Amino acid sequence: MRRILVIAVGMLGVIMLGIVLISVQETDVEVTKDRTKVGFILNGTVDDHSWGQAHYEGMAHCADSLNLEVYYRENVPADKECERVIEELIGQGCKIIVCNSFGFGEYALNMAEKYPDIYFFHAAGVEESANLATYFGRIYQMRYLSGIVAGMQTETDEIGYVASYPISEVNRGINAFTLGVRAVNPDAHVYVEWAQSWTGEVEAEEATKKLLAEHDIDVLTIHTDTNRALEIAEERGIWCIGYNMDNIDLYPDTFLTAPTFEWENFYEPHILECLQGKFAGRHYWEGAETGTVSLAPLSRNVKPEAAKAVEEARRRLLSGTFDVFYGPIVDNEGNVRVRDKECMTDAEMLNAFDWYVDGVVTGGAQ
Repeated sequence: MRRILVIAVGMLGVIMLGIVLISVQETDVEVTKDRTKVGFILNGTVDDHSWGQAHYEGMAHCADSLNLEVYYRENVPADKECERVIEELIGQGCKIIVCNSFGFGEYALNMAEKYPDIYFFHAAGVEESANLATYFGRIYQMRYLSGIVAGMQTETDEIGYVASYPISEVNRGINAFTLGVRAVNPDAHVYVEWAQSWTGEVEAEEATKKLLAEHDIDVLTIHTDTNRALEIAEERGIWCIGYNMDNIDLYPDTFLTAPTFEWENFYEPHILECLQGKFAGRHYWEGAETGTVSLAPLSRNVKPEAAKAVEEARRRLLSGTFDVFYGPIVDNEGNVRVRDKECMTDAEMLNAFDWYVDGVVTGGAQ
């Protein structure tokens, strides 16, 4: 009798879950019945094979599933022009505005205050309000994994890193990558050269060529929104690790892997919340467990033994018992920055990363 009761209760649970799921699906259908206009502001282009295209493809997926009409504005400068573009998009009926670059923060905040009935999303931002959410992925977790690949791939123990600006976001990535490198190759160093630009191809080229001229670089990675450094690596036969997207098709002879964003896994649930009237003006920082960040498949160019090391580290990250910035961590001047069995807080990682871990070399000297 007891067994029959247990089975009956279990069946009732399944039925109730089914009813809830059907109700949610019906609600989703109702809120997506009418087409919603979304304005999307990019600091680059939708076909850059990098940051811009990753966002574009993620939003395109959502446009289909959520019945959105998306207005894209490319190459918008991080100045007052951004506000003019937002005004224009709102004038065209956009109810949601997405700004995809750190530099748009001040202007997104101003316009969110001016238009309290419009929902705003700001990628890599640091200030939220009632109708403005900031968001990013914990891409540093994937940079750590790609660092393992680089550390096992290098023969010279000199790895190059072309970076945009020395801000917390970029420094966090440099440090995570280097911790991955040094986890498997303590003798390797990561040499950083600053492009001082997100999208400038000339600046990225100059930084890349400087690195290659001054060091015996045999693996190169980037934190820019241009792939110019990867093009040079392909031309010179230097192993490369990309960013934002899997670009093995563009650089078949040298590409190893890339930390990537799968932005549809962020945009779809959170834009749906806007349509449901459930928007929250908060900061979202989504990790590997959400699918927002990923590591591109290791290419045929990667040394076979790297796959096992990467998979073991990935499992540790997904277990929730380990993150990249657990101590002990020493900086490149010999100071203990994170004590043993302690971990950096999100606030520190997001806003106070102004130092580099042991193994990072900046300024052209070791």
